[in-house]
Amino acid sequence: MIDQLDSLERPICSTRRKLLKAIGGFSALAALPNSSFAKLHDRKDQSLSLLNLHTGESIKSTFIANGDFQRSSLTELDYLLRDHRNDQIHQMDTSLLMLLHELQDTFGQHKPIHVISAYRSPATNAMLSQKSNKVAKKSYHMKGMAIDIRIPGVPLRELHKASLAMKSGGVGLYTRSNFVHLDVGRVRRWGA
Repeated sequence: MIDQLDSLERPICSTRRKLLKAIGGFSALAALPNSSFAKLHDRKDQSLSLLNLHTGESIKSTFIANGDFQRSSLTELDYLLRDHRNDQIHQMDTSLLMLLHELQDTFGQHKPIHVISAYRSPATNAMLSQKSNKVAKKSYHMKGMAIDIRIPGVPLRELHKASLAMKSGGVGLYTRSNFVHLDVGRVRRWGA
């Protein structure tokens, strides 16, 4: 497996303010909802079960154990969530992973989340935005802060409703393509 996170330290501190100071101010963790930060601070393990529909790869991974991010697990998740069109890998936002964990926990951890799209390289995003006006030119996908998903056995509108209730970023409903878009940008919504 590609070991791109060897130099990455994702510290756990006693307070949100200390954590932000330790990592140099604003970061992915700055966007964490207080409930997500509290769950991390409680030192509970957090896992994900994912299936990348384009590559057929799947993973069951504990990315937080005893309150600490697991670098090898994060590396494996980054690889699975890579741009499947050109195999470019990008570090995924940990607050997005925590949001996915919350959703998976809500609907039962035995159901893997099906990933339609996660990281997109700038080249891929430009190509897709030329083909469709529904692809943002400055997409959060290019920052590792967005993912398009569905969960087998969970009605799309139910997944959409649960995602909106978390108020953790952008949520879009794409009924024709059968997925929900999630990102950890500013809170907003779209779709029917």
